[in-house]
Amino acid sequence: MKKIIITIVVLALVGAAIWAYFNYFQAVATEYVTVKPKYGEFLSIATTTGELRAKNSMEIRGPQHARSVGIWQMKINKLVEEGTIVKLGDFVAELDKSEIMTKIKEIQLNIQKNESQFLQSKLDSSLTLSSARDELENLKFNMEEKKLLKEQSKYEAPSIIRQAEIDYERIERSFTQSLKNYQTKVKQAIAKINVIYTDLVKEQQKLQQYTEVLDQFTILAPAEGMVIYAREWSGRRKVVGSTVDAWYPIVATLPDLTVMESVTYVNEVDIQKIKEKQPVKISLDANPDKRITGKVVKVANIGEQKSGSNAKVFEVVIELSETDSSLLPAMTTSNEILIDKLEKALYIPLEGLHTENIENEKKYFVYKKDKSKIVKKEVKIGIMNQNEVVIESGLTVDDEILLSEPAEKSEIEFITISKNKK
Repeated sequence: MKKIIITIVVLALVGAAIWAYFNYFQAVATEYVTVKPKYGEFLSIATTTGELRAKNSMEIRGPQHARSVGIWQMKINKLVEEGTIVKLGDFVAELDKSEIMTKIKEIQLNIQKNESQFLQSKLDSSLTLSSARDELENLKFNMEEKKLLKEQSKYEAPSIIRQAEIDYERIERSFTQSLKNYQTKVKQAIAKINVIYTDLVKEQQKLQQYTEVLDQFTILAPAEGMVIYAREWSGRRKVVGSTVDAWYPIVATLPDLTVMESVTYVNEVDIQKIKEKQPVKISLDANPDKRITGKVVKVANIGEQKSGSNAKVFEVVIELSETDSSLLPAMTTSNEILIDKLEKALYIPLEGLHTENIENEKKYFVYKKDKSKIVKKEVKIGIMNQNEVVIESGLTVDDEILLSEPAEKSEIEFITISKNKK
């Protein structure tokens, strides 16, 4: 009887163990969300955010020659609202004139000073030359007088004749020397006046140049169109209070809205996949239901660092194949760039794909349901998009995989592609 009781207890324990075993794996198999691979068309798409701009636009510029008058930066004091429709010659912006006005006042003072010096120099020269001319007239009169005395003395004694000749020669030399001195004084006066006059003309020309540049501080529309604010190198819009550099004096633009582009930036990992002529589907944040097609027309070769980020990004330009009045510059776009397309492919969600280093080799695998248990099944992957990945081998359309890792995974069997078990 005792043996029978022991046998019954043992059988009960074994049965309980078997029941617990199968129930455990059944729980494991049903505890997690599972999916089956999909088969069909697969699209590899890069999704980016961009901003609309006109492909062609006319620049609205400030002073073109500010550097020539020693001005390197100008602050925007007034600026019409972005989106304003202007006609040719309409007011667009005004730059701070304080610096150039200070320079103009200095030039005006220099002109007044040079004009005073010019007038004073002419008066001084006139007075000096007038005295010299009077002296010449007196010498000329004396010379004629000595000449007459010399002619009258020809009947006198030889000594008187010689004295008359000496007196005449002396006054003649004095007249000749004074005449040369007068001619020199005339040249000196002309040279002095010319120097002052040259300085005066330079300052007057300088004033004209500065005045012409000053006129350009009031910026008018070069044509009819919609005003769109220009961008600084950092990407920020130029608004009232912004600084305009003399070597890049663009304040705003007048875009040609017949051809539009979306400018976007792609990280250095994905940029290798982006090529020119790739088709793009575009939607607007302002109107998500509106769909527009386009294509990649430019991919930057050199990356740049955007403000507020250490990562390098590359500019990508997408040209829209259509446009209408609702498309305006600076609108935010969502761009879906078609990188690759497979007509027939087996693919799974990215959540179901896992990696593991085995013998210094990176292996891709999924957690696959195998009857009443779960196994790690190695797979070979192909292209992917933001949500899914193509499985080239290792799975079939009838397989069932987990979308998350099991709680207990240390003892799960790993099955390779080449071998049945590992």
